[in-house]
Amino acid sequence: MTALFTPLKIKDVTLKNRIGMAPMCQYSAVDGVMNDWHRHHLGARAMGGAGLIICEATAVCPEGRISPGCLGLWNDTQMQAVAPINAFIECMGAVPAIQIGHSGRKGSAHVPWEGGAHIADHDPRGWPTCSPTSEAFDPDGTRLWKAPNEMSLDDITAMTGHFVETAKRALESGYKILELHAAHGYLPHSFLTPLINTRTDAYGGDLRGRARFLLETVEAVRAVWPEHLPLATRISIHDWIEGGHRLKENIQIAKWLKEAGVDMVDCSGGGATPKARGSIGERTSSQVDLAGELRAATGLRTMAVGYITDAKQANALIENGTCDITLLGRQLLRNPHWPTHAAQELGVDPKPHMPVQYHVVAG
Repeated sequence: MTALFTPLKIKDVTLKNRIGMAPMCQYSAVDGVMNDWHRHHLGARAMGGAGLIICEATAVCPEGRISPGCLGLWNDTQMQAVAPINAFIECMGAVPAIQIGHSGRKGSAHVPWEGGAHIADHDPRGWPTCSPTSEAFDPDGTRLWKAPNEMSLDDITAMTGHFVETAKRALESGYKILELHAAHGYLPHSFLTPLINTRTDAYGGDLRGRARFLLETVEAVRAVWPEHLPLATRISIHDWIEGGHRLKENIQIAKWLKEAGVDMVDCSGGGATPKARGSIGERTSSQVDLAGELRAATGLRTMAVGYITDAKQANALIENGTCDITLLGRQLLRNPHWPTHAAQELGVDPKPHMPVQYHVVAG
C-alpha cells in the first residue's frame, strides 16, 4: 500500500492514514466556546478523509487566548460544546486531537481581520499578558506592543496547574491525542528560547533551565493524561534568527521531552520575535527536512508541517522516514477532500477514506 495511506498505531490510537489537519486558529469562538463554525470546519475535514483532526490552539485560561475569538477549555460549558463535535469526527473515521497552550506576550490581540494588534488597555475586551520577562513582542510599539507581566515562581506553578486541568477536560471531552503548544513565541516557547528568556533564576539561564517550565508541565500533564493515549508537543524546530535555537538545541529538548513522557513531536518553526517569522518559502522545505533529522536522532515520532501541498510530496515524506504524519493547513482549507483526491492520484482506493454516502463519486 502507498505509504501515505498506511494506518499508524500510536499506543492505543490508530490513524487510518498519515494525513492530519494542522491546528489552525479560527478566531470565531465566543467566551472560548465552540459553535457551528467549528462544528462544520472540523467536521468537513473529517468527512474529507484526514486521519487526524487537530483542533486549533485552545487556551488553558482566559488570559491564555491569542484573541477574544480564540477557543478555551477552562470550564464545563466549553467542554460540553466540544464533546458532540469530537463524536462526529470519530464517526467519520478520524481521530480527534487538541492543541492546548497559552499565548503569553502575544495574547490580548484583535482578530486578524481587525488588524491583529494588541487591544488597547482601556478596551474591556483585552487583558494583561504574561511572559518569562517584561519585554514586549514589538518593543517599537507597532503591533504587539503590550509589555507583559514578568511571571513569578508562584505564577509559573499556577500556570502548570492550568495546563493540567485543561488536559483533564480534554480527556473528558473525547480527545484521543493531546498536544502542548511550545512553538511560535507563545508562552512555553518564550521560556525555551534565549531570544526571549533572559531570566537568571531556575527557569532561565542555560538550556536545561529554560526548558524547565515546559518539562515540568509535560510531566504534570502526563500524570493525568492516560498512558495508553499519545501525548505530543509542538516545537519551533528552528528559530530562524541569529541567537535563537537551531536543530541541535531542539534535539536535546526533544530527548528531554521523551523522558518526560512525550510520544511525538510536531515540528513547526519561527515566531519568537517579529524578525523570526513562521517559516515560509525556502525555510519551509528546510523545516520539513529537520523533522526527519530530529526523528532519526531521538527515536520519537514526528509530524511535519509547512507547505505540504502535493500528494506525491506527502507520500515521499512518509516513505523516506522524514515523518510519521504529514500535517496540512492551507491545502485542507482550500479543499477539505484533499485526502480522497490524493488517494486517487496515488492509485489508492479512496473509499476507506471517505463517508459511505459519497462512495458513488469514487468510481
